[in-house]
Amino acid sequence: MNSFERKRVHSPVIPFMIRFLPPRRVLLLAVCSFLLSAGCTTEHYRKSADQEAYRAVAQKTPLVKNMDEHFTIEQTNQLSLDGLPVAVNIEEALGSDGELERGAHVITLEEALAIAIQHNRDYQLHKEQLYLTSLDLTLARHQFTPIFSGNGSALIAGHVEPPIVGGTNTLASDNLNWNANGTINASWLIRDVGRITTAFTVDFLHYMTGNLVGSSRNASSSQVNATFLRPLLRNAGFKAELENLTQAERGLLYALRDFVQYRKSFSVQVASAYYGVLGSRDAVRNSYLNLQSSRKNAERTRALAREGRVTQSDLGRLEQQELQAERDWINAIRDYKRNLDDFKLTLLGIPVDTNLILDDKELGALEIQHPQISVDDSINVALAARQDYQNFKDRLDDSVRRVALAANFLKPQLDLNALVRFDSRQVNADHFSLPDINRYGWNAGLDLDPGLDRKGERNSYRAALISERQAARSLEQQEGEIKLQVRNSWRTLDQAKRNYEISEVGVKIAERRVEEQNLLAELGRAKAQDQVDAQNDLINSKNQNTQALVGHTIARLQFWVNMGILYIKDNGRWEEITNVKPE
Repeated sequence: MNSFERKRVHSPVIPFMIRFLPPRRVLLLAVCSFLLSAGCTTEHYRKSADQEAYRAVAQKTPLVKNMDEHFTIEQTNQLSLDGLPVAVNIEEALGSDGELERGAHVITLEEALAIAIQHNRDYQLHKEQLYLTSLDLTLARHQFTPIFSGNGSALIAGHVEPPIVGGTNTLASDNLNWNANGTINASWLIRDVGRITTAFTVDFLHYMTGNLVGSSRNASSSQVNATFLRPLLRNAGFKAELENLTQAERGLLYALRDFVQYRKSFSVQVASAYYGVLGSRDAVRNSYLNLQSSRKNAERTRALAREGRVTQSDLGRLEQQELQAERDWINAIRDYKRNLDDFKLTLLGIPVDTNLILDDKELGALEIQHPQISVDDSINVALAARQDYQNFKDRLDDSVRRVALAANFLKPQLDLNALVRFDSRQVNADHFSLPDINRYGWNAGLDLDPGLDRKGERNSYRAALISERQAARSLEQQEGEIKLQVRNSWRTLDQAKRNYEISEVGVKIAERRVEEQNLLAELGRAKAQDQVDAQNDLINSKNQNTQALVGHTIARLQFWVNMGILYIKDNGRWEEITNVKPE
């Protein structure tokens, strides 16, 4: 159903015209009006908006590398975990909380990413913002298509005269007339040509006179006219419309680029939180092992104390260590449960009471993959690949165009306008009177505005020049920020690699110290403080090792993001990069 039909169906002229049509035509017109009006529901407009908006996104998608080809803002609130494995073995380190995880669904990182892109609220917000930008483009494009509009009015009027007393007219007389008119307009703005406007106008009059019986007559007329407006000098109004369209087209392109960059950062954010939860779960295990070891040391020392082989001071120190280890274990469980709940609500966008846990195999599969690329080469890749940087360069081009547009407003305005009109004969009949091609009129002329007052246009031009310089500075600033981001991420990645190497050595040293202290303790020659220090250092070294491994993985992914080369698949997972060469 097009806009012409909608305007015609909903025009108030129709109900009044129906009274004066033959019965068959009245029935036919009523049926057609009902069918046409019933077809245009709110659901129709919703689907129409979606079709145009998604079509605009699809047209721009090939221009933006790594854009989701199946983009949609449709979202379901139903979370289905069917088909995922469930936890059978209970984690002893979780104590009584471990039983709560029995039957929980186990999700991998890839599955977590897939859930996040479907349910994360911030991700959905970014998709909706992109959709709204696309919707703005559909309206800007609409301005350069034939636009139909219509209006109508109807009026009933009556006049009554009382009878003349003593005269020949002893009955009251009345006059009643119905007047209806309607107009259908079409306007078409054509690039680099001008604007064409047409209008079709109808007037209908039904006039009744008489007393009890009376008489009636009908009169109708119609007119078609078309105007053409062509700017010759200034052309500012039309160029402004064209600039709005150009900016809307480029605005959607910018939004797509920003969304792609957001997708990359979002995947790294989810991965970082996922590994963080696994790291806190690993810390629970380490704390539990520390508690078991502390209990063993305390029990052994109590036996030696009963034999008088150790002092009560050493025994007290180890018993305090046992209590501290238990507190650390309880705190570690609390931190793990809190991190898991935060991950479910904030990143996955699902209720915190959803019974699921993360796959420990993901942590075990991590390994150090350190890219071999220099800082300078990384910067060159980033300046060539970062799509948000391309936005800043294109916005500078936008500011140059706006300067040219503002300069055009300073010119005198000279427009060519022409009109042609066809009129109908006004007839007193029951049939409709159409315009007659032999009854026409026309005119053509020029409209001149010499521009004696251009103060506002002058200020706009000067402001456009300043905006152009600001855009150039913003481009320079963005280039510097990208270089800074790449340099910092390169240093962070290198630091993460060194931290992991140090933590590996630290774990080996701590393990040897604990073994040594255990042997000395069995011989009754260990010192309580040395035992406590060795055990604490081992737990800290293991936690630091896990954190260093996760830290290097996240630093590597962030490094790829800052370089603009992290490729994200439809399910949110990234593709590992094994070799990077500057262009």
